[in-house]
Amino acid sequence: MAISTKLMMRQGQALVMTPQLLQAIKLLQFSNLELSAFLHEELERNPLLEAVESDDIPDLHPERGEGDGDGGDAGFDGVGEPREGDWAQDSLAVDAGQLAAELGTEIGNAFELEGPRSVAVDSSGSLEGAGLSANSWTGASGAGSDGETPNLEAYVAADASLHDHLAEQLALASADARDRLIGHAIIDAIDETGYLREDINEIALRLDADPVRAAAVLATIQSFDPSGVAARDLQECLAIQLRERDRFDPAMQIFIANLPLLAKRDFPALARLCGVDEDDIADMAAEVRRLDPKPGRAFGGAPIQPLVADVIVRPASDGSWMVELNSDALPRVLVNHSYAARVSAGAKRDGDKTFISSCLQNANWLTKSLEQRSRTILKVASEIVRLQDAFLAKGVEHLRPLNLRTIADAIGMHESTVSRVTSNKYMMTPRGIFELKYFFSASIATTSGGEAHSAEAVRYKIKQMIDKESPFDVLSDDAIVARLKEIDIDIARRTVAKYRDSLRIPSSVDRRRAKQAMARESAPAL
Repeated sequence: MAISTKLMMRQGQALVMTPQLLQAIKLLQFSNLELSAFLHEELERNPLLEAVESDDIPDLHPERGEGDGDGGDAGFDGVGEPREGDWAQDSLAVDAGQLAAELGTEIGNAFELEGPRSVAVDSSGSLEGAGLSANSWTGASGAGSDGETPNLEAYVAADASLHDHLAEQLALASADARDRLIGHAIIDAIDETGYLREDINEIALRLDADPVRAAAVLATIQSFDPSGVAARDLQECLAIQLRERDRFDPAMQIFIANLPLLAKRDFPALARLCGVDEDDIADMAAEVRRLDPKPGRAFGGAPIQPLVADVIVRPASDGSWMVELNSDALPRVLVNHSYAARVSAGAKRDGDKTFISSCLQNANWLTKSLEQRSRTILKVASEIVRLQDAFLAKGVEHLRPLNLRTIADAIGMHESTVSRVTSNKYMMTPRGIFELKYFFSASIATTSGGEAHSAEAVRYKIKQMIDKESPFDVLSDDAIVARLKEIDIDIARRTVAKYRDSLRIPSSVDRRRAKQAMARESAPAL
């Protein structure tokens, strides 16, 4: 059979990932912050899109009838503005006697009358020669001469950052330009907690500086406030603070060099290494606890972004649950069709018409994608609430095992779609705010063959058991397995150890040593 090239027609079906489809998939997995940033870029790119910030503001001053008998609205018209000839005039007629009686003092003690004109009070008690100017009220309130109210935010002190605080001290501590350059490079490498996260030799190599000189500048910065800043590890941070307190003796040096033993509360081993008794070790441990392991946290860190839930779950009057989307997290984007029609009618060139048509198509597709995203999130959240209603009513112990396939089959979607929807989405419930992925957990079999338990519920039971144990009856992993089997939970010891590690709970030996040490410290001295 001869091999040759020829043209052939073939009919087939294939899924083509168009840019619009890729955009819709991206929108599903965006968090509300990422979605807001994406829409901000689209609003700048597409002139036919409009962002709706808020609803129409209601009129706080409804129309009032003219000539109200109570006189409470005197000086204002139907929309709450001053009438012409009242407050709008340059001077105000003031009854000095009545004003002095209300203030409880003389007029001269209450108001400083500026200007070359003299103010006289006639026999009837009214001010002659000068009224109270509207500008004088503005000047008394601290506003500028233009009559605008002052900007109070201009007088609020900015929060000082750790880097700025260290840079100010470096300017006073060093006069050499090279040392300042090295010092600024070291300060830039200090993280928010106050630790130096870059090797000092690499900083010296990058600046083509002498490593010995860079080390000397680092020692200078380590003497700055806050104490312990620019340390490279926890031991050096504590050593700097103890050295400034003149408490870094040989015994304390050995104590700081064996911090893992302190974490385990192995005081007898520390006493043997330091050559002191256990009472001295307890005093040294108390002194170390008074130190600051993160000296940079006093200056704050990155701004904390508040968590906004995408879905809100509320109990209904009939005992069910109401699931609704959070309107604060929903973007409000509209397509201005009237503007599109007006611009399209005035377009002369073919390129302009193509641009307007493309912008209109993209805007319509974006709004449809946002609407589809909202419907999908609501559908997935409603199914999660339906399956996890016991958790909402009774707590984490009643959390059921759940996977993506169960939700996908129930709502008729693909697992990948459900995975994208539950990514970086949060649900506000009466029990707190949870990520949607929190409700998905593996199943733990029962000893009787009944309904399986959720891994999160089992993890919570393990934590409860460990919190209730006494210092002299600490549960081992095998003992926890035995107790779980008593309540119909079939679990292996290695699984208990894995769950315990995920909860950051130490082993039974370390817990026994720590709890007994705390019991001795809290016991009253005889």
